[in-house]
Amino acid sequence: MRKLYHIKDFIEWQAFGVCAAIGDRIGVATSRIRLWFIYISFLTLGSPVIVYMILAFWMNIKRYILLRRRNPVRW
Repeated sequence: MRKLYHIKDFIEWQAFGVCAAIGDRIGVATSRIRLWFIYISFLTLGSPVIVYMILAFWMNIKRYILLRRRNPVRW
C-alpha cells in the first residue's frame, strides 16, 4: 500500500503539469481533470496519452520561447 502512495506522489509532483495548466485555464480542479483523463484513457484504450504527450511537449517549448532562453528548436 505504501508503494502505491509513493507512485501516486511521484506522478502528481513529477508529471509535466498538463492537467494543472488546463485546470488553471478553465477554472476546474486538477483532480477532476485527472480523473476524467483516466476515464477517457480506459474507454479509448490509451489514445489520450498521445494528446497528453503533445501538450507536454508544447508547454515545454512555450516555456523556452516565453522566457527567451536558448531556443531548442534551432539546436
